[in-house]
Amino acid sequence: MKIAYIFPGQGAQYSGMGKGIYDQSQQAHALFEEANEILGFRITDVMFSGTDEELKQTRVTQPAIFLHSVIMATIAEDRFCPDMVAGHSLGEFSALVASKALSFKDGLSLVSKRAEAMQKACEAEPSTMAAVLGLDDAQVEDICQSIDGTVVTANYNCPGQLVISGAIAAVDAACEKLKTAGARRALKLQVGGAFHSPLMEPARAALEQAINETTFETPVCPIYQNVTAQAFTDPALIKKNLIAQLTAPVRWTQSVRNMIANGATDFIEVGPGKVLQGLVQKTNADVKVSGFEFWVSGFGFRV
Repeated sequence: MKIAYIFPGQGAQYSGMGKGIYDQSQQAHALFEEANEILGFRITDVMFSGTDEELKQTRVTQPAIFLHSVIMATIAEDRFCPDMVAGHSLGEFSALVASKALSFKDGLSLVSKRAEAMQKACEAEPSTMAAVLGLDDAQVEDICQSIDGTVVTANYNCPGQLVISGAIAAVDAACEKLKTAGARRALKLQVGGAFHSPLMEPARAALEQAINETTFETPVCPIYQNVTAQAFTDPALIKKNLIAQLTAPVRWTQSVRNMIANGATDFIEVGPGKVLQGLVQKTNADVKVSGFEFWVSGFGFRV
């Protein structure tokens, strides 16, 4: 049996997230308070009692999900024993810290800088994303390429479930064409901008220097990175892929399939929500999926 630990990205947040472990674990309490100091504001106040709208702010959402995931893995100590890890978009940073390729402080600092850079890119050019259900990958890719303007396939979430990203007019035109081609749904998402598209180039450039200046270590296990869906342990290659991630698609379907091909039998989602568990099961119904709270239930935490 090989266990793959997977870490969620933006959209998994909910009000009250992390309060259980903050209240019941001294180690978690200390890490959350350290995070407040690093970020320069009390993110715990927003996480534990903020409104949905407050939690949706990119500068809050990304570090909040990161903290929930990383602190859960940290307080589990030797109960967290991955054979491989992967994270969906933002979750890749969580996976890197949990697998000890990045320190907690450096990981959180990069996530904060990433969120700010992405927010600025969204404000510079109005853009959006849309979920597409019921078409195969090639059909979606071909239709995006046929549209005037910037629109690309951004997330390969599971077979028949993709997300496109780009300029608003181009995404609108693509949605109409996708529905005509037989998509069960082509629906714009409530997001701040065109993540994982060429429109994130200003954010990629801003984050590149920060990543290059950060020390990365060899992780304790392979990490399957979004850009290629392949496993990496070389810090230099991990950095290169992480820099490319903001403008490249999230190849989640391919990552899951590659992890299974390399022996993964159990997938455990570490962090808020159950989105990734559902995507893994839709990709391969034969593997086991669960949330990490099951594995740390001996601590008595409500997560």
